[in-house]
Amino acid sequence: MTETPRVVIVDDQALVRTGFRMILAADGIDVVGEAPDGDEAVAVVRRTRPDVVLMDVRMPGTDGLEATRRILRGEGPAPRIVILTTYDLDRYVYAALTAGASGFLLKDVTPEHLAAAVRLVRAGDALLAPAITRRLVERFATADERASTLHRDLSALTPRELEVLEALARGLSNAELAVRFGVSEATVKTHVARVLGKLGLRDRAQAVIAAYETGLVTPSARPGRTCPA
Repeated sequence: MTETPRVVIVDDQALVRTGFRMILAADGIDVVGEAPDGDEAVAVVRRTRPDVVLMDVRMPGTDGLEATRRILRGEGPAPRIVILTTYDLDRYVYAALTAGASGFLLKDVTPEHLAAAVRLVRAGDALLAPAITRRLVERFATADERASTLHRDLSALTPRELEVLEALARGLSNAELAVRFGVSEATVKTHVARVLGKLGLRDRAQAVIAAYETGLVTPSARPGRTCPA
């Protein structure tokens, strides 16, 4: 994709919205709308049809979690939603990821990282900071099917696809997966796409959560990176 990304910024603090808008504009990213709360966010997104929504998770009235759910349930192509938070271990963020958000950013993100994140999720990738995301999922994920929001039957996956899902949950990138399995990055992308398709998941963020919630990966298992000898 070469078109300019179109973004909506949702935050109850005007200064935050202004700062993010200036950062994105300086990087050639088009901010097509802003909203101070979840209700207005839904309306703005429906009117402007952005590619990416930067969504504050804690706001008065309708919060970012409910707004995310309503936006992703709407008709037509859904935007990618990135959750903004001041906390890296936040149950609201975890719930938003299970609802379909493509990742999250801390509000003290650098200008370069903010712009890069918008372009990344706009291209279809999930925004996962592996160390932070793993701690978030380990704290809030559960293998209890009654409480699980992304519980999936993994029996449809092949042994290699199970290995790919487990590696995703440990935070490995496509390049690292290619090295680990001795295949090309194109083959890795095919495996990932098949995992998402078979499990009915939106993106890699949901795949990570599903791996924990099904018990494929447990919080006690430490992340590892295995390269061929």
